[in-house]
Amino acid sequence: LQKVNDSVQIPVTYRKVWNDGFGARGWKVNATVGDPEIIASTRETGLKINTSVFIHDILDHFLSGFGVSGHRSEAMALIQLSKRTGSNPGPDYEQLVREDILNGRVNGESFRGFLPADLCSMIPENLGMTDKEIIAYLNEKLGEKRLIKYLVDNFFKLGEAGESHAAESWKILGLDAHKRAEIGRALQALLEVIDQKVEE
Repeated sequence: LQKVNDSVQIPVTYRKVWNDGFGARGWKVNATVGDPEIIASTRETGLKINTSVFIHDILDHFLSGFGVSGHRSEAMALIQLSKRTGSNPGPDYEQLVREDILNGRVNGESFRGFLPADLCSMIPENLGMTDKEIIAYLNEKLGEKRLIKYLVDNFFKLGEAGESHAAESWKILGLDAHKRAEIGRALQALLEVIDQKVEE
């Protein structure tokens, strides 16, 4: 990431096939090339949100001053996505809970460090429990529905905690956060053209 005069430059790389274990075609921000959690992405957008994962990585993670991988970073980035597109991060948070957290997986920090304090206080201290054992214990104690609500609420809390950091990051870069929706649409339109050309 470089600030040159009045512009912000973000080096990115495109490959027909990435030899990263996923083998996907697409784009990566150069700063994430060595991150095993990052899969290359293309111009494809979501069904409800007209923005690609690649533009989400650039605007909502990178320019907002968050890491591109890690559950806490994704919590904060999804709030930024909601602010520029009007999307509801709740379903994405629930998907992350069901696919990762309920399976004892947290990226970017320790499992206990990610859990809210009220859940941590329920975990027996004297037992050397694995992350999977911790979540299984909480599931048995609270029931899955209640546990999921705790965890989704925690995602919202973590996500909203990053708002001032994101605003400051955009300000430092000389970017107008009030125009992030327009910037997102412009970058997506540019990606549509470039990605089609390199795919030919």
